[in-house]
Amino acid sequence: MTVLNFTSREFRSQQARVFDLADKGVKVIIRRNRKQAFTLVHVDDDGLTITPKLQEKINKARAEIKAGNCVSVHGKEELDAYLESL
Repeated sequence: MTVLNFTSREFRSQQARVFDLADKGVKVIIRRNRKQAFTLVHVDDDGLTITPKLQEKINKARAEIKAGNCVSVHGKEELDAYLESL
């Protein structure tokens, strides 16, 4: 996968080109200052809405949680212990 880096200034001056690259599947990283970086990704409508299929999965997960068919951890120590047990 191609990865291209742009400064925030380069991004502002070349927005149309950068969006076209992201549409083509190029991974675009926009750097702001030296400590911040953002990735520009294409999101289709399915990623923004809860579809009936996704709602069905959510409902199923909620029912499993309500029935106790899940693992609950409270705090870092419990999480570490659970992950170590896998």
